Amino acid sequence: MSLTSTPRSFDWRAALTGLVLAAALAAVPVVGSRVMVQDVFMMLTLLVLAMNWNLLAGFAGLVSVGQQVFVGLGAYAMFAAVILWGLDPLVGIGIAGVVAVLFAVPMAFFAFRLSGAYFAIGTWVVAEIARLSLAQWHALGGGTGTSLPRGTTDKMFGVAHVKELLHVSSPAAADAITYWLALALALVTLGASYVFLRSRMGLGLQAIRDNTEGARSVGVDPTRLKALVFLLTALGTGLCGALLFIQITRVTPDAAFSVINWTAYVIFVVVIGGIGTLPGPIVGVVIFYALQRVLSDYGSVYLIVLGLIGIVIMLFARRGLWGLFTDRSGIELLPLRQHPPHDLLMQKGTRS
Repeated sequence: MSLTSTPRSFDWRAALTGLVLAAALAAVPVVGSRVMVQDVFMMLTLLVLAMNWNLLAGFAGLVSVGQQVFVGLGAYAMFAAVILWGLDPLVGIGIAGVVAVLFAVPMAFFAFRLSGAYFAIGTWVVAEIARLSLAQWHALGGGTGTSLPRGTTDKMFGVAHVKELLHVSSPAAADAITYWLALALALVTLGASYVFLRSRMGLGLQAIRDNTEGARSVGVDPTRLKALVFLLTALGTGLCGALLFIQITRVTPDAAFSVINWTAYVIFVVVIGGIGTLPGPIVGVVIFYALQRVLSDYGSVYLIVLGLIGIVIMLFARRGLWGLFTDRSGIELLPLRQHPPHDLLMQKGTRS
């Protein structure tokens, strides 16, 4: 038995629709207000975090409650690059990704000795240790945190060119640059996830999620594949953390390592959208922000409603809203299921 697949024919209509949507999103800083740019930026960064967590939990079966550790490390690495080493914040984003991956290596050695609920708790404990440790870093403000030096984002690489091109202020130009970087990161994450999950390794990963022993019996190495996904999601989450805190411009241990903002909301987005599907996080992010806008004036009622919605969906739509829509309509975007070649089907029929 082997993991073999035949690619589906290329869907030009879906590709064209995706290009139009990407072009429309790219035009937001040109035609939209600064408030709109910042709102869509937050949606894009949450989407990146959700897609990474979905890849980790929905496809690799690694339910982490400590992904905020990579957001926090990415943020602090970027701040260190700017404040301590005098580097451009955009350079700091790259450093943040490297730091997140380097931290993920020893973290994986520890966490992969655990499974199930113990893995989830273990990742959260590691995140808390990192938070408490960085709270002792007095060069970056200790427990009270620190802010980027005044005017840092206005002097970022490319700000002057965007300012001249769009005829906007320096802060608005900086917002446009971070927005386009967030959009690029979201598109790359989505595209890379699709290609990876349809590859031989991706098929092996999904086989591991469904039946670890069965996957091992056909030559799949569960530990190696899960470790690869863990490192890749650490990279994407660390990059996103740095981007987020360039926009926020201030970092504190509690904000950077917030389990509510960077993990709980992310899990909610993936669960309501459709865990284990690529369009699911996109649907989840749109619904999450729509609910946030509608219920923002109701205080704690907002969190209660989110919780109730999550419970209802987990009870009556286990595959999330996108899974429910797919089951009812038959429409499937970014399909991951592969069809075996015709000759293998014939062989299977002959054997039966």
